[in-house]
Amino acid sequence: MSISKKEQTLLDKIQEVSLRRGFAYPTGEIYGGLSGTFDYGPLGTLMRHKLINFWREYFVKEENHFEISGAIILPEKVFKASGHVDKFNDPLVQCKKCKSMFRADKVIEDNLNQNTDGLALDELDKIIVKNKLTCPQCQGEFMDAREFNLMLKTEVGSLKGNVSYLRPETAQNIFTSFKRVSHAMRAKLPFGIAQVGKVFRNEISPRQFIIRVREFTQMELEVFFAEEQLNDPPRFEELADEVLPILTREQQDKTEEEPLLVTADDAVKKGILPNAAIAYYLVKEKIFFEEAGIKPELIRFRHMLPKETPHYSGGNFDLEVKLSIGWTEVVGNAFRQQHDLTSHEKASKTKMGIQHIAGNVIPYVVEPSIGVGRTMYCILESCYKETDDRDWTWFQFPSTISPYDVQVCPLMKKDGLEEKALEIFDDLKAEGLEAIFDSSGKIGKRYARSDEIGTPYCVTIDYDTLQDETVTIRDRDSMEQVRIHLDELTEALVLLLSGEYSFTEMDKILKEKNES
Repeated sequence: MSISKKEQTLLDKIQEVSLRRGFAYPTGEIYGGLSGTFDYGPLGTLMRHKLINFWREYFVKEENHFEISGAIILPEKVFKASGHVDKFNDPLVQCKKCKSMFRADKVIEDNLNQNTDGLALDELDKIIVKNKLTCPQCQGEFMDAREFNLMLKTEVGSLKGNVSYLRPETAQNIFTSFKRVSHAMRAKLPFGIAQVGKVFRNEISPRQFIIRVREFTQMELEVFFAEEQLNDPPRFEELADEVLPILTREQQDKTEEEPLLVTADDAVKKGILPNAAIAYYLVKEKIFFEEAGIKPELIRFRHMLPKETPHYSGGNFDLEVKLSIGWTEVVGNAFRQQHDLTSHEKASKTKMGIQHIAGNVIPYVVEPSIGVGRTMYCILESCYKETDDRDWTWFQFPSTISPYDVQVCPLMKKDGLEEKALEIFDDLKAEGLEAIFDSSGKIGKRYARSDEIGTPYCVTIDYDTLQDETVTIRDRDSMEQVRIHLDELTEALVLLLSGEYSFTEMDKILKEKNES
């Protein structure tokens, strides 16, 4: 039975428009798809590029960071040293009747709204039995929970037994490249190594559209510090007074959900955060997510509980976004200390230190790891609009993220209007703007289509354009319009897209300029 519009959840609505307009859709859809994998269509691909480039500008180019592009397949020895072969597991339960498999912790979470992170298998079994939880497919009983390794295993070459894995995170490429990169770039602590790339996890029960999937992209940083630099990172004073929303362990023990609001500086001084280095990156993430279109009140940093935190970590703080399906992890922030480089030094028998003032040292590591697909979904949901002033749904994307910057429309296809519009369209693309052309249907329908995919501005070419070389710019958010000369069009759009001027301010500036 199809879902009526009133019964649709927000997740349903986002997925419907994403499928219909080409943001994302199931891989191999004509063959029934492959669970947990999605293709990104033209709009989704443009949006991903913009998001990744925005991250590069803010996290890589602004800092003393170097970007690499590592291989997707890595040898088994890498993941034995990192601990993934033994410990990268989720708890699995299987139905005795239909043999369907599910994550044990998610079965409990979905039915009882109970967080079970870090519980042992026997503890999960007790909760399932006590509450008589059954298979959601056939209501059959579950077998006892068991560990399920999430890595996708393969064999490389013609000889059997040459085991490798598709990487479950981009971090290990960075750690195994540390020595090469530091030498090649003559790097001095502190510095970072960045990477954007595909990762693969054999998720037991993928769901929730592009949120819980088997193949996804990470934007990852590993930032290396000498021990004495952890509380004196470069540029921290610029962000020290920024307020961070942190859900502390004490608050979680009291089952509170609203975070504590504290400045980055105070969070370090009060021991809420382990050091200023991680505080600096939490602040940068908060600013990044807000500028990407996610409302500030929907963001918090949750201090992972001891039972959830790896033994080697000096503190993990997930950036979570409040979605219609609940608080969802989007960024993993970890103070990994010296664990990774030390582990690889021991396993590979390769010295992983770097020369510093006090001699050769193994650096400490702060890791911010951002999921691209989850971030995109958060932006889609945060920017989704249903408003009384229009009969269609629309996305209020910031210009840094919107797939297109501008839509170009001829009022009519005839009398040379379409030809003129195409000429303007080509000029805007030549100026580096991401433009789309639409000449099909009534102009109101075209405005609606433009709003629906979040395009900030529409440029309309009409009969007056042929007479006086002026066009109309329409603002997506206010639906207001202003007439402008073609000579000023590119400059006006660039200023509007930069956020330097609002649409109202631009209208005023242009009027004053024309009057003078």
